[in-house]
Amino acid sequence: MTSEIKTGSLQMIAAMLISGTIGALVVLSGQPIANVVFWRCVFAAITLFILGVVGGNWRSHLSRRVVIIAALGGVALVVNWMLLFAAYSRTSIGLATVLYNTQPLMLVGMGVFILKEKVSYSKWFWLGISFAGMLLVLSSGLSHNGSNGWLLGVIMALGAAFFYALTALITRQLKGVPPQQIALVQVAVGTFALLPVVDFQQSMSYGSWGIVVMLGVVHTGIMYQLLYGAIQKLPTSITASLSFIYPIVAVIVDRFAFNHSMSPIQFAGGAMILLAAAGINLGWGEKRKPEAALAKG
Repeated sequence: MTSEIKTGSLQMIAAMLISGTIGALVVLSGQPIANVVFWRCVFAAITLFILGVVGGNWRSHLSRRVVIIAALGGVALVVNWMLLFAAYSRTSIGLATVLYNTQPLMLVGMGVFILKEKVSYSKWFWLGISFAGMLLVLSSGLSHNGSNGWLLGVIMALGAAFFYALTALITRQLKGVPPQQIALVQVAVGTFALLPVVDFQQSMSYGSWGIVVMLGVVHTGIMYQLLYGAIQKLPTSITASLSFIYPIVAVIVDRFAFNHSMSPIQFAGGAMILLAAAGINLGWGEKRKPEAALAKG
């Protein structure tokens, strides 16, 4: 293992471990979802700006076209966070995160219907596996607790995955632009977009402030720096493989922090979804090289 791959692997592992604890912090903050996302954007923008200034390249590629496209992606990113965070309390952090990992599969679907891309037989196979997994998850939930907002939570988690995939699709148009600059524009746009819905009268304890600061600084600004640094150093196969640390950590944290566990049927369905996502990201069954894995969270 070369020094670069070792460093990149450690960066990727750290980024995924950080991502896996986002759900717990959102729930523990005790704040309205709009407030959590707003303050996450605020502190993330400050962090990314400082890191960019220190690195000397915070606006090297920020032309008018780049800012407009990145801003559109920022709107989709904020909607994605809003839906995902709202899903946590309606299903569970673990299950919502697993469903959220249908992102690469939705990106494939967008490529087919929006960009008219051709899809190989292997990708259709993995899409089928993912759909079967979702049916298992739905069948289990509807038979046990679907009446308590559970189904709405599932729809929100899948909606979050859709908007994240839309963010990725938009960001594809910005090849060559440093990801940190794209992220800075996105969270800055998120800050202004959420101003009308933030409840500034909501009381916040020191603990709540600590959590939203951590979400912005560590779980967005620093995490994105680690993630982008890893992607630049690692082969796609390693990046995609290590990305599945994120949902595994989320399920474990949910179990020990909130005593939430997935039923055997939900676990089987979730495993099928993650397997399908791995198949898409790693290009299993493909003759050509797999596409780059997406950043999450």
